[in-house]
Amino acid sequence: MKLYIVSGTSGSGKSIALHALEDLGYYCIDNLPVGLLPAFVQELQAAERQGYSNAAVGVDARNLVNDFSALPDALKHIRESGIPYQILFMDADDDTLLKRFSETRRPHPLTRGDTPLADAIRRERELLEPIASRADLRLDTSHTNVHQLRDLVQAHVGASSAGKLSLLFESFGYKHGIPVDADFVFDIRCLPNPHWKPSLRALTGRDADVITFLEQQPEVEKMFQSISGFISTWLPHFENDNRSYLTVAIGCTGGQHRSVYFAERLARHFASDRAKVSVRHRELS
Repeated sequence: MKLYIVSGTSGSGKSIALHALEDLGYYCIDNLPVGLLPAFVQELQAAERQGYSNAAVGVDARNLVNDFSALPDALKHIRESGIPYQILFMDADDDTLLKRFSETRRPHPLTRGDTPLADAIRRERELLEPIASRADLRLDTSHTNVHQLRDLVQAHVGASSAGKLSLLFESFGYKHGIPVDADFVFDIRCLPNPHWKPSLRALTGRDADVITFLEQQPEVEKMFQSISGFISTWLPHFENDNRSYLTVAIGCTGGQHRSVYFAERLARHFASDRAKVSVRHRELS
């Protein structure tokens, strides 16, 4: 049996994550008070004896406002029960959260009276910091739609269930911000930029002409060897530390050419002897 504790800021996609887990066969409960987690774990132990397995529970600011102090003891109780658990924490940048609440016209759970939405978002992050700091996996959903988020959650959970470290290579553009959920970030803006060749400008790092251009540059090969060598050296140490996820972000200026090429090439390189390797192009999506 395995338990996922899903938390994060309001509007970041927690409900979508729970639905994705439910589609994988997890028994899911949303908005469970933290104080009831120990009792819920006892029920899980009884269910396990009857042949049931895997559950997920949503914990967020709606129940942390008055139940915040119970979190450390609740997590300690889960550890002592012997049921393996992981915390999945989801977040998005302020502008994205403000836009989502504006579009849905739903009230933020911490807006009271004349409290501005921006202040409620800030207060929520403060309340969630104790659980965010314990997260095994953090997902930034600022640039992710419903379908992409569902696929991302299921890919990570599937890898974790298989007992293997899930390795994700993510391309991004610095002008759109650095992914907050990355474990490693590599800046490759110093490399020759295909954008300045008119014939390549509309293409991406997955197109043959861009690949040919980049592979003709000696600096590109040197950068690839440096990054792949670093990851190869330290990846076993993360696996020995029982890590389930590792996200490597590769950034160029716009996230269209160089970073896409590197993410694709790195994914192919490591997929040659690993089962759980995936690639995501944030700006192309």
